[in-house]
Amino acid sequence: MHDVRELIERDGPTTAALTRRGYELRVAPLREAQQRRTRAADRVTRLRAELNRASRSARSSGGPSDAARDAARELRGAVRQAEEALSAAGRELRDLLLTVPNVPYDDVPDGATGDDAVEVRRGGPPPVPADPQRHHAGIGEALGILDAAAAGRLSGARFSVARGAGARLERALADFFLDLHTRSQGYTEYSVPYLVSRETMTGTGQLPKFEDDLFATSVGGRELMLIPTGEVPLTNLFARQTLDAAGLPLAVTARTPCFRAEAGSYGRDTRGILRLHQFEKVELVRICRPEDSRAELEVLLGHAEECLRRLELSYRVVLLPAGDLGFSARMTYDMEVWLPGSDAYREISSVSDCGTFQARRAGIRVRTRDGVKTPAATLNGSALPIGRTVAALLEQGLREDGSVELPAALVPYAGFRRVLPDGGTAP
Repeated sequence: MHDVRELIERDGPTTAALTRRGYELRVAPLREAQQRRTRAADRVTRLRAELNRASRSARSSGGPSDAARDAARELRGAVRQAEEALSAAGRELRDLLLTVPNVPYDDVPDGATGDDAVEVRRGGPPPVPADPQRHHAGIGEALGILDAAAAGRLSGARFSVARGAGARLERALADFFLDLHTRSQGYTEYSVPYLVSRETMTGTGQLPKFEDDLFATSVGGRELMLIPTGEVPLTNLFARQTLDAAGLPLAVTARTPCFRAEAGSYGRDTRGILRLHQFEKVELVRICRPEDSRAELEVLLGHAEECLRRLELSYRVVLLPAGDLGFSARMTYDMEVWLPGSDAYREISSVSDCGTFQARRAGIRVRTRDGVKTPAATLNGSALPIGRTVAALLEQGLREDGSVELPAALVPYAGFRRVLPDGGTAP
């Protein structure tokens, strides 16, 4: 969320920046809502002052008369009405602000799709040749470690079942990522709820924009929502808190399931495990001073990249254009892993600098050395989604005999180096 004064006072530059991401900022409604809130606040202040003067006058005269008591009663009623009007004006302004996406940095490239992304670098070994026979869905079924039919019987489309070495591989990846982040990169691991409130979803920008993509449940009149990413509970751990600047940056991580309706992706990636309603992911969140967020984005990118480097996967890093940024992001790097079965680089992680956007919504503040309180900056990234990493390992690790070879870094966690054509394993 934005400071409304900045949107109004920087109308031209802000409107132009938001236009680059395909959003038309309507400043007039914001200005009118701000003026209504200001007038309502002024009325509350004036009426409270009148009520205080009347109370002091009554005390100084030895007690209120009947007329003074009646006047005070009327003033208290007027104050309550004015406070209700102020609350309503505040809600109206907040509702408007909640629909405005974050403002991209000036050096974020123009464009609206992944085709406009700017490649930053490539990493890992040279890509293996494209081959439709290398699609992870076929490899997993042939090895007996992925069972799409069982997933369909249990839940329908866009779910997955892993079996034997496949399930073990998923567990190994999660443990490998978490150990890397906590032992080598300084993150604190959390175990967090997977069901959260609407307020929590609003704090990180999932609501009201993406309500159609969320799964919700209501029991006993209490509504809760299934998290679409670990970013939601991890960031909101610090909601409505004031953090000491000397203790920043904070770095936290968690392995969570993620639940997404994928409302806008009908017909895309229906084969395999790239786009599911439920998947697991290890998430990274960093919270810092606003002036440090650009540098922290590079740190976060390096931490997520390290996962791919140690897994010996071919990948590239791209800088997303303004029109392809997520709602809460000011700047985003995507890491795209090479999938020879699809003859394409596909997103496996996004790391984003959200500036103060989420912190304003969630009430996360920083107290500087001189006691000044300001909104914090938040950053988040996937490191990494389990399913997409499995897909990349299967497609890039396929050998001529039909087995799949794992990278050395994963062997201590998986307990095997190869998945054999019969679904067995070998050291």
